[in-house]
Amino acid sequence: MKETKTNWQLKLLFDGQCPFCCREVAWLKRRDRAGKLATEDISAPGFDAAIYGLTQTEVEGVMHGIFPDGRVVTRVATFRAAYRLVGLGWLVAPTSWPGLRWLTDKFYEWFARNRVKIGGWFGGSKCENGSCRVGEGKK
Repeated sequence: MKETKTNWQLKLLFDGQCPFCCREVAWLKRRDRAGKLATEDISAPGFDAAIYGLTQTEVEGVMHGIFPDGRVVTRVATFRAAYRLVGLGWLVAPTSWPGLRWLTDKFYEWFARNRVKIGGWFGGSKCENGSCRVGEGKK
């Protein structure tokens, strides 16, 4: 069920089984003094991607952000929007420059597919059997 009234300006759909995702979301939330970000764990029992017009495979594959009006943003664009809202847009601004945008988008796609394995290299994986239900779906 979609919320009708909200104070948040962007909801981050994140994988609570991914150590990198959890750290990034916690870092952003600490900087969100104005309460502009909301978060929802896609690995939580009862999470329903269909509420946002998405599939579970889509949301497991890459980061998604939802605006209060229902618009969806994905991949690095999600981070750009979130960082802008917490006053740190300058940190990710170069990722929107021609050339760098393509490179960061490709790097992110690779990272998203391999985040479980990479997390394991750093000893931070909470996943069982090397899998955190990461889908290969793209939007």
